[in-house]
Amino acid sequence: MSNSASRKSSPSLNGEGLCKKLGYKFTQAKLLQRALTHRSYATDHYERLEFLGDSVLGCVIAKHLYSTYPTLSEGDLSRLRSNLVKEETLAILATQLDLGSYLALGDGERKGGGFRRPSILADAMEAMFGAIFLDGGFNAAEKVVLGLYVPYLQKADIHTLGKDAKTQLQEYLQSKHIPLPIYEVIATLGEAHAQSFQVSCSVPKLNISAKGEGSSRRSAEQQAARAAYQKIHS
Repeated sequence: MSNSASRKSSPSLNGEGLCKKLGYKFTQAKLLQRALTHRSYATDHYERLEFLGDSVLGCVIAKHLYSTYPTLSEGDLSRLRSNLVKEETLAILATQLDLGSYLALGDGERKGGGFRRPSILADAMEAMFGAIFLDGGFNAAEKVVLGLYVPYLQKADIHTLGKDAKTQLQEYLQSKHIPLPIYEVIATLGEAHAQSFQVSCSVPKLNISAKGEGSSRRSAEQQAARAAYQKIHS
Protein backbone atom coordinates (compact mmCIF):
# COMPACT_ATOMS: atom_id res chain seq x y z
CA MET A 1 0.00 0.00 0.00
CA SER A 2 1.32 3.41 -0.94
CA ASN A 3 1.84 6.13 1.63
CA SER A 4 -0.90 8.24 0.06
CA ALA A 5 -3.39 5.35 0.23
CA SER A 6 -2.41 4.69 3.82
CA ARG A 7 -2.95 8.32 4.79
CA LYS A 8 -6.30 8.38 3.05
CA SER A 9 -7.76 5.57 5.13
CA SER A 10 -5.77 5.70 8.37
CA PRO A 11 -8.16 6.27 11.30
CA SER A 12 -5.35 7.52 13.53
CA LEU A 13 -5.06 10.57 11.28
CA ASN A 14 -8.70 11.43 10.62
CA GLY A 15 -10.64 10.08 13.62
CA GLU A 16 -10.48 13.40 15.44
CA GLY A 17 -13.28 14.82 13.32
CA LEU A 18 -15.53 11.94 14.28
CA CYS A 19 -14.75 12.45 17.96
CA LYS A 20 -15.86 16.07 17.69
CA LYS A 21 -19.18 14.91 16.24
CA LEU A 22 -19.59 12.42 19.07
CA GLY A 23 -18.55 14.91 21.72
CA TYR A 24 -15.91 12.60 23.14
CA LYS A 25 -12.09 12.78 23.20
CA PHE A 26 -10.12 9.57 23.60
CA THR A 27 -7.26 9.34 26.06
CA GLN A 28 -6.14 6.04 24.51
CA ALA A 29 -5.63 6.73 20.82
CA LYS A 30 -5.12 3.05 20.03
CA LEU A 31 -8.69 2.27 21.08
CA LEU A 32 -10.03 4.83 18.62
CA GLN A 33 -7.79 3.46 15.88
CA ARG A 34 -8.89 -0.10 16.56
CA ALA A 35 -12.56 0.88 16.59
CA LEU A 36 -12.22 2.32 13.09
CA THR A 37 -10.20 -0.54 11.61
CA HIS A 38 -11.92 -3.25 9.58
CA ARG A 39 -10.46 -6.76 9.50
CA SER A 40 -9.68 -6.32 5.79
CA TYR A 41 -7.20 -3.56 6.68
CA ALA A 42 -5.25 -4.96 9.65
CA THR A 43 -5.17 -7.81 12.16
CA ASP A 44 -5.78 -5.37 15.01
CA HIS A 45 -9.40 -4.68 14.03
CA TYR A 46 -12.68 -3.77 15.72
CA GLU A 47 -14.50 -7.08 16.06
CA ARG A 48 -13.81 -7.64 19.77
CA LEU A 49 -14.78 -4.04 20.50
CA GLU A 50 -17.96 -4.61 18.51
CA PHE A 51 -18.83 -7.53 20.80
CA LEU A 52 -18.38 -5.32 23.86
CA GLY A 53 -20.15 -2.32 22.36
CA ASP A 54 -23.20 -4.40 21.52
CA SER A 55 -23.75 -5.11 25.24
CA VAL A 56 -23.00 -1.53 26.27
CA LEU A 57 -25.51 -0.22 23.73
CA GLY A 58 -28.18 -2.67 24.81
CA CYS A 59 -27.76 -1.73 28.46
CA VAL A 60 -27.84 2.03 27.81
CA ILE A 61 -30.93 1.78 25.62
CA ALA A 62 -32.76 -0.52 28.05
CA LYS A 63 -32.03 1.83 30.95
CA HIS A 64 -33.15 4.89 28.99
CA LEU A 65 -36.39 3.32 27.78
CA TYR A 66 -37.24 2.00 31.23
CA SER A 67 -36.77 5.46 32.78
CA THR A 68 -38.33 7.50 29.98
CA TYR A 69 -41.47 5.47 29.26
CA PRO A 70 -42.82 4.27 32.64
CA THR A 71 -46.22 3.29 31.21
CA LEU A 72 -44.95 1.01 28.45
CA SER A 73 -45.26 -2.73 28.92
CA GLU A 74 -42.31 -5.08 28.89
CA GLY A 75 -43.33 -6.19 25.40
CA ASP A 76 -43.35 -2.65 24.05
CA LEU A 77 -40.04 -1.86 25.72
CA SER A 78 -38.51 -4.96 24.12
CA ARG A 79 -39.89 -3.97 20.72
CA LEU A 80 -38.40 -0.50 21.00
CA ARG A 81 -35.03 -1.75 22.21
CA SER A 82 -34.82 -4.30 19.39
CA ASN A 83 -35.54 -1.59 16.84
CA LEU A 84 -33.00 0.84 18.26
CA VAL A 85 -30.09 -1.59 18.45
CA LYS A 86 -30.63 -3.31 15.09
CA GLU A 87 -28.39 -2.93 12.06
CA GLU A 88 -30.69 -0.59 10.17
CA THR A 89 -30.89 2.00 12.96
CA LEU A 90 -27.17 1.83 13.69
CA ALA A 91 -26.44 2.31 9.98
CA ILE A 92 -28.73 5.36 9.87
CA LEU A 93 -26.90 6.95 12.80
CA ALA A 94 -23.53 6.02 11.30
CA THR A 95 -24.51 7.67 8.02
CA GLN A 96 -25.48 10.85 9.87
CA LEU A 97 -21.97 10.87 11.35
CA ASP A 98 -20.40 10.06 7.96
CA LEU A 99 -18.69 7.21 9.82
CA GLY A 100 -17.79 5.38 6.61
CA SER A 101 -15.33 8.08 5.59
CA TYR A 102 -13.34 7.50 8.81
CA LEU A 103 -13.01 3.72 8.46
CA ALA A 104 -9.76 1.98 7.54
CA LEU A 105 -10.71 -0.64 4.95
CA GLY A 106 -8.69 -2.93 2.75
CA ASP A 107 -8.52 -1.99 -0.92
CA GLY A 108 -11.07 -4.64 -1.90
CA GLU A 109 -13.63 -3.56 0.70
CA ARG A 110 -13.20 0.10 -0.09
CA LYS A 111 -13.54 -0.39 -3.85
CA GLY A 112 -16.55 -2.64 -3.20
CA GLY A 113 -18.34 0.12 -1.32
CA GLY A 114 -17.68 -1.21 2.18
CA PHE A 115 -17.62 2.32 3.58
CA ARG A 116 -21.38 2.57 2.94
CA ARG A 117 -22.40 -1.05 3.62
CA PRO A 118 -24.97 -1.08 6.47
CA SER A 119 -23.49 -4.16 8.15
CA ILE A 120 -20.01 -2.60 8.34
CA LEU A 121 -21.35 0.76 9.49
CA ALA A 122 -23.44 -0.89 12.22
CA ASP A 123 -20.53 -3.03 13.42
CA ALA A 124 -18.22 -0.01 13.53
CA MET A 125 -20.77 1.98 15.53
CA GLU A 126 -20.91 -0.77 18.15
CA ALA A 127 -17.12 -0.91 18.18
CA MET A 128 -16.99 2.84 18.86
CA PHE A 129 -19.33 2.41 21.83
CA GLY A 130 -17.15 -0.40 23.14
CA ALA A 131 -14.00 1.66 22.72
CA ILE A 132 -15.50 4.64 24.53
CA PHE A 133 -16.61 2.34 27.37
CA LEU A 134 -13.06 1.02 27.78
CA ASP A 135 -11.54 4.48 27.48
CA GLY A 136 -13.89 6.50 29.66
CA GLY A 137 -16.23 4.12 31.46
CA PHE A 138 -19.97 3.46 31.31
CA ASN A 139 -21.06 7.04 31.96
CA ALA A 140 -19.00 8.32 29.04
CA ALA A 141 -20.39 5.65 26.73
CA GLU A 142 -23.93 6.34 27.93
CA LYS A 143 -23.56 10.05 27.20
CA VAL A 144 -22.39 9.38 23.64
CA VAL A 145 -25.08 6.78 22.95
CA LEU A 146 -27.88 8.99 24.25
CA GLY A 147 -26.47 11.97 22.39
CA LEU A 148 -27.20 10.03 19.20
CA TYR A 149 -30.38 8.24 20.17
CA VAL A 150 -32.40 10.85 22.06
CA PRO A 151 -32.76 13.13 18.99
CA TYR A 152 -33.63 10.04 16.93
CA LEU A 153 -36.36 9.05 19.42
CA GLN A 154 -37.72 12.59 19.57
CA LYS A 155 -38.48 12.44 15.84
CA ALA A 156 -39.97 8.95 15.98
CA ASP A 157 -43.43 7.66 16.83
CA ILE A 158 -42.82 5.18 19.64
CA HIS A 159 -46.13 3.48 18.89
CA THR A 160 -45.02 2.45 15.41
CA LEU A 161 -41.26 2.39 15.94
CA GLY A 162 -40.06 -1.18 15.65
CA LYS A 163 -42.95 -2.36 13.54
CA ASP A 164 -41.96 -4.27 10.45
CA ALA A 165 -41.56 -1.60 7.75
CA LYS A 166 -43.01 -3.79 4.98
CA THR A 167 -46.05 -4.58 7.11
CA GLN A 168 -46.49 -0.93 8.03
CA LEU A 169 -46.39 0.11 4.36
CA GLN A 170 -48.70 -2.73 3.36
CA GLU A 171 -51.26 -1.84 6.04
CA TYR A 172 -51.26 1.80 4.97
CA LEU A 173 -51.75 0.97 1.28
CA GLN A 174 -54.51 -1.50 2.06
CA SER A 175 -56.30 1.11 4.17
CA LYS A 176 -56.29 3.39 1.09
CA HIS A 177 -57.26 0.57 -1.30
CA ILE A 178 -53.96 0.95 -3.16
CA PRO A 179 -52.24 -2.10 -4.74
CA LEU A 180 -49.32 -3.54 -2.76
CA PRO A 181 -45.74 -2.36 -3.48
CA ILE A 182 -43.39 -4.06 -5.91
CA TYR A 183 -39.92 -5.10 -4.67
CA GLU A 184 -37.01 -5.72 -7.03
CA VAL A 185 -33.32 -6.48 -6.47
CA ILE A 186 -31.39 -3.93 -8.52
CA ALA A 187 -27.80 -4.74 -7.46
CA THR A 188 -25.71 -7.17 -5.43
CA LEU A 189 -22.42 -5.75 -4.12
CA GLY A 190 -19.33 -7.12 -2.39
CA GLU A 191 -17.68 -10.51 -2.00
CA ALA A 192 -19.76 -13.68 -1.70
CA HIS A 193 -19.11 -13.93 2.05
CA ALA A 194 -20.06 -10.29 2.71
CA GLN A 195 -22.63 -9.30 0.13
CA SER A 196 -24.82 -6.24 0.20
CA PHE A 197 -28.15 -6.07 -1.62
CA GLN A 198 -29.79 -3.02 -3.15
CA VAL A 199 -33.55 -3.26 -3.57
CA SER A 200 -36.17 -0.93 -5.02
CA CYS A 201 -39.69 -0.54 -3.64
CA SER A 202 -42.23 1.04 -5.96
CA VAL A 203 -45.88 2.01 -5.58
CA PRO A 204 -46.93 2.77 -9.18
CA LYS A 205 -50.34 4.25 -8.30
CA LEU A 206 -48.66 6.90 -6.13
CA ASN A 207 -45.69 7.32 -8.49
CA ILE A 208 -43.41 6.49 -5.54
CA SER A 209 -40.11 4.64 -5.79
CA ALA A 210 -37.42 4.21 -3.13
CA LYS A 211 -34.24 2.22 -2.63
CA GLY A 212 -32.80 0.29 0.30
CA GLU A 213 -29.57 -1.55 1.02
CA GLY A 214 -28.81 -4.33 3.49
CA SER A 215 -26.72 -7.38 4.19
CA SER A 216 -29.65 -9.58 3.11
CA ARG A 217 -32.46 -9.18 0.61
CA ARG A 218 -34.95 -9.02 3.47
CA SER A 219 -33.16 -6.20 5.30
CA ALA A 220 -32.78 -4.29 2.02
CA GLU A 221 -36.51 -4.66 1.34
CA GLN A 222 -37.25 -3.38 4.83
CA GLN A 223 -35.11 -0.29 4.25
CA ALA A 224 -36.70 0.31 0.86
CA ALA A 225 -40.19 -0.05 2.35
CA ARG A 226 -39.36 2.39 5.13
CA ALA A 227 -37.97 4.90 2.60
CA ALA A 228 -41.11 4.56 0.46
CA TYR A 229 -43.36 5.03 3.49
CA GLN A 230 -41.44 8.18 4.45
CA LYS A 231 -41.77 9.53 0.90
CA ILE A 232 -45.53 8.98 0.98
CA HIS A 233 -45.80 10.94 4.22
CA SER A 234 -43.30 13.70 3.40
